[in-house]
Amino acid sequence: LFQTKRTSRGSTIDLHYWIGKDSSQDEQGAAAMYVTQLDNALRGNPVQHREVQGHESETFQSYFRNGIIFKKGGVASGFKHVETNMYNIKRLLHVKGKKHVSATEVALSWDSFNKGDVFLLDLGKVLIQWNGPSCSIAEKTRGLALARSIRDSERGGRAQIGIIDNEKDSPDLMQIMKMVLGERRGELRDAIPDTKADELQKANVRLYHVYEKENDLVVQEIATRPLTQDLLQHEDCYILDQGGFKIYVWRGKSSSLEEKKAAFTRAVGFIQAKGYPSSTNIEVINDGAESAMFKQLFQKWTEKDETQGLGKVYTTGKIAKVEQVKFDTTQLHARPELAAEQRMVDDASGEIEVWRIEDLQMQPVNPKTYGQFYGGDCYLVLYTYLRSGRPHYVLYMWQGRHASVDEITACALNAIELDKKYGDEAVQVRVTMGKEPAHFLAIFKGKLIIYEGGTSRAQKSIPEAGIRLFQVKGTDEMNTKATEVPARASSLNSNDVFLLATSQVCYLWCGKGCSGDEREMAKMVADIISKRDKHTILEGQEPAEFWEALGGKAPYASEKRFQEQSAHYQPRLFECSNQTGRFIMTEVVGFCQEDLDEDDVMLLDTWEEIFLWIGKASNTYERNEAIASAKEYLKTHPAGRDLATPIILVKQGYEPLNFTGWFNAWDPYKWSDGKSYEEMKNSLGDVSGISEIKVDLNNISLNKRTLSMTSLAGSSMASASPEYKSHLNHSNSYNNSYSNNSSNSNSSNSPSLVPNGEGIYSREVLMNKTVDELPEGVDPTKKEFYLSDADFHDIFGKSKDEFYQMPKWKQQNEKKQFGLF
Repeated sequence: LFQTKRTSRGSTIDLHYWIGKDSSQDEQGAAAMYVTQLDNALRGNPVQHREVQGHESETFQSYFRNGIIFKKGGVASGFKHVETNMYNIKRLLHVKGKKHVSATEVALSWDSFNKGDVFLLDLGKVLIQWNGPSCSIAEKTRGLALARSIRDSERGGRAQIGIIDNEKDSPDLMQIMKMVLGERRGELRDAIPDTKADELQKANVRLYHVYEKENDLVVQEIATRPLTQDLLQHEDCYILDQGGFKIYVWRGKSSSLEEKKAAFTRAVGFIQAKGYPSSTNIEVINDGAESAMFKQLFQKWTEKDETQGLGKVYTTGKIAKVEQVKFDTTQLHARPELAAEQRMVDDASGEIEVWRIEDLQMQPVNPKTYGQFYGGDCYLVLYTYLRSGRPHYVLYMWQGRHASVDEITACALNAIELDKKYGDEAVQVRVTMGKEPAHFLAIFKGKLIIYEGGTSRAQKSIPEAGIRLFQVKGTDEMNTKATEVPARASSLNSNDVFLLATSQVCYLWCGKGCSGDEREMAKMVADIISKRDKHTILEGQEPAEFWEALGGKAPYASEKRFQEQSAHYQPRLFECSNQTGRFIMTEVVGFCQEDLDEDDVMLLDTWEEIFLWIGKASNTYERNEAIASAKEYLKTHPAGRDLATPIILVKQGYEPLNFTGWFNAWDPYKWSDGKSYEEMKNSLGDVSGISEIKVDLNNISLNKRTLSMTSLAGSSMASASPEYKSHLNHSNSYNNSYSNNSSNSNSSNSPSLVPNGEGIYSREVLMNKTVDELPEGVDPTKKEFYLSDADFHDIFGKSKDEFYQMPKWKQQNEKKQFGLF
């Protein structure tokens, strides 16, 4: 299996080979060989993945959104194949997973069941979903989605679905299960816990150098986290071990052909040497074609065509800045992806209120001093803006570097109370001093000033220092911030403007790399910081008094900063859980809005910030521990993340643009009309009218003895797909013929229940035929519906589901083309 994905830097190819649990060593070796041949044919561009049944990677599972079904088969069963239009099916599927669902065919026995999972008894025309008493709503919902997928994709909508949530409430369905599985003896097995690697395990990365020495293969450990890109030399191969959770093999572009071919062999040998399970995932990647998952394990990743500055003037190795690009804020609502990219909720034109935490309580701040934050304080900033005609709220919790633990705690507690006051609708943003997000800068209109220490309390204000130095960054009112830095020459940077305030004068020092816009913004900030005379001086033309105030000349940074990791970092979505006693996160690869489940807390990592999305029905403990969980995630991240990264709490139904912009085609009305599990279940209809159904084990079909016609007709119609319902208006002669010939019909007009596939005709009987030439009971306006799924796909090149989703005019044109109009 391989998939090509378009990215901002071109296209990437993922090449997977899957190993069944009962496959032979020869088959596994042959698969690896074909993967190598494909890799060579594709010029070494694919990322190669080794997948083992039951331990598939998140990337592999993400391709199958409705779930994966692992069938019995292969050599042991003579490659048995199940025809999609045959109903001689009798199998039991064990369904596991909340986000990525897999269903494994297991023995038809009560011994296969346990209390914590979903099981599907598939009898061709009837699918019975048995939900263990310990199942979560999410697992039940995913199981039902899989059952519906089987019904619609494999059975063309011609099957019934029955659900057992509580065995006592479903006696008729239980009777069918007992006919197939026999009477149950003894207690069911307890729930089988999901084995997932936690973040502490994933954080334990180790890099190994693989090379040949005197005809021997040497594997030598060279580094642990945080890893840096310069450790990878183009002439060699490397193995990156992510705590036994996953093994990466990196192949340098200048390494030998033999070394590249042996990549999988070496990785498997490494797994054996380490004593890891043979099911451990392996990903082989090529120099220059690294996957996003691989790059995010490194502290910083620079692509080969990136610029690394315009030269070095003073000391090397110090970080300067990236050019700030202006953008049009009027585009934010029209382009949510721009809002996400720029980290902006709106155009910052809303209203603000600011409180300082004083004696553990909220005290209003004088509006004249809005934007001035002191390192010894904590503040709450409430931002209110209109969206679709109604108010929305962002609540910032700014924590000073020198604030006490009690004040930081009080800040969080007061934020909760303030949030409640506004109906629990506010987006809560934890801001650590010095890591203020872009929108926070914008709402203060270029007047944001961060003082290193002190407090803004009237009685406790620390006397103003004699000499203070401020670094000013920004080109306009949307992105400007002034930060106090140590008053010494080494704090300077050639790319910025600095304000040096003394008791006599305020210097505006303009570095060689600063722009006119930056100088203008610095002048505005200078009027707030100092009432003294302003003297503008250019880098290289400083008077002696300037250096004297800073304690003398010293080297300072001047080179441009390398590109930030976030420029190449692909956002990642995780489901959060503390149910095992340790923090567990399950990644959702290729995520979309559908993956935000109401009963979950989700973590969206965009590198520059962490979003915590709180579902309405999420676990109370996980909601309360969300911030702590996010901090734990940052702490254990293999790339050594900054613990001061902003953490943003987002409530379901009140998502801001800078969150929704990371999702393709965000639907703001989804939460108002999305169906719950109970609604989906009820839409299947009532199957309680079945008084007795006999399972004929000889031909594996369902026969009816006595049946409550009224209630079951409703059940059949409810569980069939919507498009199928529209084709059930057949003639009375067909219904009478069908009723007389079928002993197991569940509805007088439902061809889905005709034994042995009746109601399906060959293409010769249907194509280019007049009304008189058609079999009795066939609706002449729906000839195509009576084709088998295989014939339908062969003729139209698509499934029935796909065909009926097309516009009517397009359906008619294709039917005319193939003689079925």
